[in-house]
Amino acid sequence: MSERFDVVIIGAGTAGLSALSEVRKRTDSFLLVNEGAYGTTCARVGCMPSKALIEAADAIHRLRLTEQMGLAGASGLSVDGRAVMERVRRLRDGFVSGALRATDDLGDRNVQGHVRLLGPDVLDVEGRRVEADSIVIATGSKPVFPGPWRDIPGVMTSDGVFEMEDLPSSMAVVGLGAVGLELAQAFSRLGVDVSAYDASKTIGGIADDDILQAALEALGSELHLELGTEVELAPDSRGVRVSHDGEDLVAEMALVAVGRRPDADDLGLENLGVELDDRGLPPFDETTMLVPGTRVFVAGDVNARAPLLHEAADDGRIAGYNAVRERPRSFCRRAPVRVVFTEPGIASVGSPGPGEGRVTGVQGYSRQGRARMAGTAAGSVKVWARKRDGLFLGAELCAPGGEHLAHLLAWALQSELTVHQMLELPYYHPTLEEGLRSAVRRAARSSAPSTESELPPCGRLPMEED
Repeated sequence: MSERFDVVIIGAGTAGLSALSEVRKRTDSFLLVNEGAYGTTCARVGCMPSKALIEAADAIHRLRLTEQMGLAGASGLSVDGRAVMERVRRLRDGFVSGALRATDDLGDRNVQGHVRLLGPDVLDVEGRRVEADSIVIATGSKPVFPGPWRDIPGVMTSDGVFEMEDLPSSMAVVGLGAVGLELAQAFSRLGVDVSAYDASKTIGGIADDDILQAALEALGSELHLELGTEVELAPDSRGVRVSHDGEDLVAEMALVAVGRRPDADDLGLENLGVELDDRGLPPFDETTMLVPGTRVFVAGDVNARAPLLHEAADDGRIAGYNAVRERPRSFCRRAPVRVVFTEPGIASVGSPGPGEGRVTGVQGYSRQGRARMAGTAAGSVKVWARKRDGLFLGAELCAPGGEHLAHLLAWALQSELTVHQMLELPYYHPTLEEGLRSAVRRAARSSAPSTESELPPCGRLPMEED
């Protein structure tokens, strides 16, 4: 005999919990099924514990800069690795407990276990046959971990790195996307001897050659970077042996950060009655999250659209909203923005579009006033605009305060501002934002329409009569 619910949500991560919050506004007939740990990837093993580690690393780095400013004594500071990692876990556990509260009152509507789709409206939940008017799939992602490396002592992914009780003396980081690059710099600043590798010739997902060069100059001064090289890992009596291009290095541990993939193993997606892509994933509409021809919604990292927390949360809200309505509603998506929390920060907003009909504005930060005062003068920012009318198209940067500059740019993109309108906005002095203004100004000079002043025009004021 089958049980029936209005909605079944598979996965209790960011997307699943966001869907749950929408579903609960309209119905109590729902079931949440989660296999594995609760508490969201971000809170447990992702953005929150990594940023706690980065804050500790940046704190000791800033203190070391103080001697350049005439403040003595910072050289006597030392890093207590055990205390650093204990604080990271303590903060992490607090963030996880906050996420867990979202499921505290669900009772038997919350099931921990494996689920498999038997069709577009029926599931097997730990041996129970369950039917649903709507299904939200939000099973997230998991780190790619090449099989031959999994059993080597001292080799781990970001899912395990925060369980270290102390900092290692040396570390090899394999993979320099956002996760690998952030952690490589953080551990290096905390005194770990870090060697970092990537099979590609870029870091942090940077696409623009000029910004890449600025990033390599800035981060290469702190990290030993080996790009465009394949590595092999093997056990060694001293730790982990790293081999590449005929060279060997032994590190106490190795962090493998070569990406994440949708967690859709043995989920039964082939039973949805739709054609799957070469990754085994179904098609879906990103404005509704709906799989065509079904009442199944795919939300968060499992759909591989944009594996970022804010995107996963929006996916979940859209999926949950539509799962309890007869006719799905389309939602516009926010401006695309991506941030890598290094220093200088790496970020991209929008995209440059085709080269023809596009203008560019670039500004370096090596001589930027506020950055020089702070001892962080490095990097560059590049913006793109449409030549015929100056419409802002996107930007990429590696610059101090990158996470904040990226937000300003994302707001400008979503508001469909031109570079001329961006120049009409206020820029306080002395701030890092003035460097961004210089890049925008250069793009504006090359695009139409030309203007006589950056000041915002207003209507003529009437003369008062006596």
